[in-house]
Amino acid sequence: MSNRSGRASAPAVHRDAVAAETAAFVAAVKDADLATPVPGCPGWTLADLVRHTGSVQRWFSVLLRGRIQEPPRSRDVELRLPASEDGYPDWLADSAAEAASAFAELDPDAPMWAWGADQHARFWIRRMLFETLVHRTDAERALGLSPVIDRDLAADGVDEFLVNLPHAAFFAPKVAELRGAGETLRFRCADGDGDWLVRLGSDGFTVETGPYPEAAHPAADVSVQGAAADLLLFLYGRLGPDSDALRVEGDEELLMRWSANSAF
Repeated sequence: MSNRSGRASAPAVHRDAVAAETAAFVAAVKDADLATPVPGCPGWTLADLVRHTGSVQRWFSVLLRGRIQEPPRSRDVELRLPASEDGYPDWLADSAAEAASAFAELDPDAPMWAWGADQHARFWIRRMLFETLVHRTDAERALGLSPVIDRDLAADGVDEFLVNLPHAAFFAPKVAELRGAGETLRFRCADGDGDWLVRLGSDGFTVETGPYPEAAHPAADVSVQGAAADLLLFLYGRLGPDSDALRVEGDEELLMRWSANSAF
């Protein structure tokens, strides 16, 4: 697990943040119309968003309890969905309680299969956190609210996304199109020291992590700079490169290619 640049990446931080992010998600949707469309997830309503997030939390909890050592053959888990959608907010809160129970029995350093770079149980805690956090912001934006994301968590989320993305092609096949002849993309936090350089090669891409001294920062074909929270939302496709929150310099066509093939 990455802990570079002082980012918040301890498993205990992630466990607590899963609970806090879910509580904020529940609070946002508690009295909302669950038929509300979610712009961040085209075609979904708030009910779909809640059901997806709670299902992921419950599925990951099953994986953690089983300490799986190979890819699971099935994603079927007992969801215990409520009889009607007005029970979804409480059901989501119960999903987080299921996760907390799984975490309590867990050694986060235990070896475990994971689809990403870190083959330990802590991978799934971290992954659950950012799945929950991003969808919490989706819910709030759907309801006309302005999401707030902790800066350190946001920087850690950028790192989590980029470091794991090279391993995501088996369920996000477009990632395999992120190849090239040495082209580079740089993502930099304007409100901290988060700094990542992506290099496209003939066999895929690599991710290098800073921080880099400003006087010696790596040149890149295109760079994107913004607050950590805005970088996170950009990488997840919730902000476009033309957002006033971002400063883009360089090859915009390369950045568009990145965005078109990096979603998962």
